Amino acid sequence: MSSGNTVVARNVRLLREQRGLSLAELARQARLAKQTLSNLEQGTGNPTVDTLFSIASALGVPVTRLVAEREQVMAVQRADEVVWQQHEGYESRSLDHVYGSGVIENYLVRIGRDPRSPYKSSEPHPVGTLEHLYVISGRVRVGPVDSLVELSAGDFVRYPGDRPHVYESLDGESLVHIVVSVPRVQPGTGGVNLARTHGGDPD
Repeated sequence: MSSGNTVVARNVRLLREQRGLSLAELARQARLAKQTLSNLEQGTGNPTVDTLFSIASALGVPVTRLVAEREQVMAVQRADEVVWQQHEGYESRSLDHVYGSGVIENYLVRIGRDPRSPYKSSEPHPVGTLEHLYVISGRVRVGPVDSLVELSAGDFVRYPGDRPHVYESLDGESLVHIVVSVPRVQPGTGGVNLARTHGGDPD
């Protein structure tokens, strides 16, 4: 079993089970033979690009969620390491790209350090959710509880929002901009109506 097949097998099985789908139901929605999907989840198949896109579409997630190690979903940009693109009359900096279809939420969040509660813990959002966080002012510690990162003004991070995660201000009150991308839930996948993930405060 190759490393690549192991990653795909684990991701497909995890996403399918978290959505409450049987092997047969996911195969039907992806328009694949049940045996093809079974082989893939056992790591013995050799899926084509079309097969991966069909499965990703049925699960309502970007195809990158099937082929990437979960740790690779996290990415950090430091303010002093980025390159600003020169244009006529302005400069631009690319933070990240959001793939797939679903709900995209934008928030400005003030994180205040409270001695009685030094950080705010957030429960996992729907499977496949990503959070893209840019620090406008202050210093923060954010991200999944098992891989927190410290950021200063001008820094950017993208991390999985479908795992327990934390927001903590390290320097009085901090201001951050958060973009939350929640994958589209396909009819019949066991998904529920999506509530707003933050609602004005880190939830």
